[in-house]
Amino acid sequence: MRFLYKLVFQSLLGWRIQDDRPAGLDRYIIVVAPHTSNWDFVVGLAVRSIARLRDVKFLAKDALFKPLTGWFFRMLGGYPVNRSKHNNMVDAVVSLFNRGEIKKIAITPEGTRRYQPHWKTGFHRIATGAGVPIILATFDYPNKLCIITAPFPLTSDPEVDIARMKDWFRPHKGKNPMDGVR
Repeated sequence: MRFLYKLVFQSLLGWRIQDDRPAGLDRYIIVVAPHTSNWDFVVGLAVRSIARLRDVKFLAKDALFKPLTGWFFRMLGGYPVNRSKHNNMVDAVVSLFNRGEIKKIAITPEGTRRYQPHWKTGFHRIATGAGVPIILATFDYPNKLCIITAPFPLTSDPEVDIARMKDWFRPHKGKNPMDGVR
């Protein structure tokens, strides 16, 4: 699939990937923003293959995991999230890291494809609870550029860290720029 993704995504569509992850980084959370379109999933699959991130799992709304489509999203590495109730998802993902069931996971902190002024903080609590770094990833549609960063330095204050992350993401525009990071 990597060859096909490179052919279509890079050669035909003109996307570039800037990957600043250090060699040997084997456990982390990828924070992906802005998440403004269903196309982000398709772009994410291409980037995951091209950048050799095949073992990266992802969290997605549980509606995608119904009987007809659930097998497909699970096969791709998805874990369902019921967003309508609090169900200790942070503790569950920390446990998955601690048991070694997952080593890398992608999370969209907005939790939806629409603009959200307040990001969910679970990804920060997972990172600190599991002792894994956070790297940032963005799909900048106007520039056809995906950027994957080196580990983002965290403090003990999620709100401060999220404000710094938003500053980094702000110049990058999603598929629907009006729903991007503000």
